[in-house]
Amino acid sequence: MARAALNDAAATVAASAGKPPRTPPPRRRAGHRLSGRWGWTARAGSAGFLAPAVLLVAVLLLVPFAVTLYQSFTQYDGIRPARFIGLDNYERLATDSGFRKSLLNTFMWTVGTLLLPVVLGLLIAVLTNGASRLAWVRYAFVLPYAISGTATAAIWGFILRSDGALNQALGFLGLESLQREWLLEWPTNTIVMIVANTWQAVGVAVILFLVGLQTVPQETVEAGTLDGASGLRLFRHIVFPQLRPVTVVVVGISIANSLRVFDVIWLLTQGGPGRVSETLAVTMYRQTFVVSDYGFGAAVAVVLAVIVVGASWIYLRQQMPKRA
Repeated sequence: MARAALNDAAATVAASAGKPPRTPPPRRRAGHRLSGRWGWTARAGSAGFLAPAVLLVAVLLLVPFAVTLYQSFTQYDGIRPARFIGLDNYERLATDSGFRKSLLNTFMWTVGTLLLPVVLGLLIAVLTNGASRLAWVRYAFVLPYAISGTATAAIWGFILRSDGALNQALGFLGLESLQREWLLEWPTNTIVMIVANTWQAVGVAVILFLVGLQTVPQETVEAGTLDGASGLRLFRHIVFPQLRPVTVVVVGISIANSLRVFDVIWLLTQGGPGRVSETLAVTMYRQTFVVSDYGFGAAVAVVLAVIVVGASWIYLRQQMPKRA
């Protein structure tokens, strides 16, 4: 406003002196791209700033993926020289019943990991938020997140084996009809392993949702209460929409973890009995390091990488805000 007043005063003085008023130079709009030498300098500076990160990603991610992709077109057992066989490994994947079972188990893990940890984490966070007397409930679910996958598998192996704690407890209660070979029957073994993984994974969801709830403005909650919203209706229309950024992160983490789960499955069942409880990550490990069929294992790794990247890209593209 002061600058505009000075310009008007200058124009008045110039007009009284018989001189045309001086027009101030137009301002450059925000977001206007630099052109010429300055634009090239800015782009060169940005490229130099990003170069180390791009180089690190290329060395640690792109180069190994390129090597794995090439190896998937070869037959190699670690002893004889690798032999290029084209798409034979992928044709084997299409006809391998164990691979199809791995795909089905991976899908079950994805669905179970999205439903259980995310829903339970949100429910626990909402019920214990601001309630100090329920803090122990929160800690009971958060503390297992600090335990490694190996320790989690050891604990649940003690619970789920044939003579384990669960079957003994059912027998003590007179519920022998409910006793099962929890880790020896499909799909029971896959379901109980998803539950075991949920016991550990729900902690991070609780933490992130609690952080999100702390950022919800109390003014909006009070406004919704004054308008007559309460309980589930208040949470659905006022609180939950403001948890969208946290929900995107939690669901993204859950998708990535479900597609690459390995330690719990390998330590509890090793993908068995037979190969009925394998996921793609376990199949890749078995074919590569147990069977020593490196070409076939690389083909499984490529398929898994494509699924992980594709699922993550589709999900994030749907969740990111659209540009005008």
